Amino acid sequence: MTPHSRTTAASASSSFSFFRLVSLAAVLVTALLAGCATQQAPGLPSDPVLTTGAGPAAKPLLPSGPLQAITPGQAGSHQNVASTEPPKELWDRIRRGFAMPDLQNELVTDREQWYATRPDYIQRMTERSSKYLFHIVEELERRQMPTELALLPFIESAFNPQAVSSAKAAGMWQFMPATGKYFDLKQNAFRDDRRDVLASTRAALDYLQKLYGMFGDWHLALAAYNWGEGSVGRAIAKNQKAGLGTSYSDLNMPAETRLYVPKLQAVKNIVANPQAFRTELPLIENHPYFQQVQITRDIDVALAARLADVKIEDFKALNPSAHRPVIIAAGTPQILLPWDNATVFQRNFEAYTQGQYASWTAWTAPSTMNPAEAARRTGMSEADLRGVNNIPPRMLIKAGSTLLVPRSAKVENDVTSHIADTAQVSFAPEVVTRRTTVKARKGESVATIAKRYGLSAASVAEWNNVSASSAFKVGHQVVVFLPVKSHAASAGRGKGKSSVKAVKRSTAKPVVKSKKR
Repeated sequence: MTPHSRTTAASASSSFSFFRLVSLAAVLVTALLAGCATQQAPGLPSDPVLTTGAGPAAKPLLPSGPLQAITPGQAGSHQNVASTEPPKELWDRIRRGFAMPDLQNELVTDREQWYATRPDYIQRMTERSSKYLFHIVEELERRQMPTELALLPFIESAFNPQAVSSAKAAGMWQFMPATGKYFDLKQNAFRDDRRDVLASTRAALDYLQKLYGMFGDWHLALAAYNWGEGSVGRAIAKNQKAGLGTSYSDLNMPAETRLYVPKLQAVKNIVANPQAFRTELPLIENHPYFQQVQITRDIDVALAARLADVKIEDFKALNPSAHRPVIIAAGTPQILLPWDNATVFQRNFEAYTQGQYASWTAWTAPSTMNPAEAARRTGMSEADLRGVNNIPPRMLIKAGSTLLVPRSAKVENDVTSHIADTAQVSFAPEVVTRRTTVKARKGESVATIAKRYGLSAASVAEWNNVSASSAFKVGHQVVVFLPVKSHAASAGRGKGKSSVKAVKRSTAKPVVKSKKR
């Protein structure tokens, strides 16, 4: 054998040994990952309900004989072979993460038919979801939760972050005000985090994990998300007492909750096999749709959209919590922008030289006042003040309310973090009064008349063109302005005659009705 042939043989032997080592390492890693995957249930590893009993570690099963490479054609017949190629589209990634048990009953079939016969509806929903699905799937995988849950906003809101139910649930995940506050979703005059894409998704997944930890079953957790954990808990206790089953299908629940999981299962089935339902899902690439961009100054929504070179409706779709014409940096320090527009915004923001970024700021009412007075103090027309702050007719602005007003040269600083986080707008019904006259009794004075009708002595004196210490003769016609209801009651008792000559707005402080924005 020539030296050349010995060298070639040694090289071939070395290459074969290296191949065997690499193949053995690959099999060991695959076996280890497969073992971990079978032991880890969906959910946070720290959830006690998800912890399984740890028995003695089983020895890995290794193939006997020489290792052989697996061809692409053979890979499908091996159960423990995972594809190393990431999914090209998001729908495939979602399918790979399905981990909830399937529900099979006539309600699921009914919902499948309902969706399948409405292709336009499915098209609108799925196209709308394309902005948000990647982020939701990323969060679910990070928490090791079933990816079916990414489809839940289809059921809750049709992926409309501006959706509001008749019960005042809001946003893509449909949080009630109290539940939103429990999960730290701010709701104030400048923003509603129940609509925020990032905040509401975080809160919804926190809530679903909490519910799964309580019930140990995803179907029951979903029922509780819709019906309330207390209601599901009581239904389970009732069935336990009666010796009945406690699964989702066994419980007695409202029709809406009874249909809740079947709706999700139907959407899951359509996503799993759209061809079977003659449905075509729009392509959603397995790539982030948006980026977070930090903002350091208050900025008008219209200006932010223009600097990012995106349509205003697209900007609002990604930043739906900003329901006012200005974004307050102290409360919303970042905005979401389409992936390719984030750099455009940063460049244009830094190069902007046309004056201040925000043309609006906050003003706090020092006392309870009518909109006309507030408009006068802030240099606005009453119509504009009412319009931008959604002030209803016949309402007073309560002291401490924070209103959106034009920014002037006198107000150069951005809104503080305290106002950005706590600003509220509260209204009180205006009290309409009418001019009337009452007869003075024996020994009555301005002071006693004022006390009798709950008025100020100064007002009574002014209305009658006398001093606050004046007394009246018996039967003297004293002019007073009384609330309409009080006047009607007095007229019913026959106490004096009245004639309507003027209408004034009282400064009295009636029961306050708060309206949060």
